[in-house]
Amino acid sequence: MARKRYTAEEIILKLREAEVLLSQGKTVQQTARALEISEQTYYRWRKDYGGMDKSRARRLKELEQENARLRRVVADLTLDKAILKEALSKN
Repeated sequence: MARKRYTAEEIILKLREAEVLLSQGKTVQQTARALEISEQTYYRWRKDYGGMDKSRARRLKELEQENARLRRVVADLTLDKAILKEALSKN
């Protein structure tokens, strides 16, 4: 299988397709093969995106990006604080 990065919207659509296939009596293995993903990917997606609509998935992605940005800012400030403490302690 070729590796592909799916957007949150694509994942939600694939999970809806999976629900249809599973309701038709197909196994998880058959469903994953039809969706061209691994079973592990299906279960991970179901855990992360199960029951989510597109707007909530978009909002989740925005929050994850904001969280990453804030972590970088905190790391930079912590480094600045450590440098200032070191500089002041040498005086």
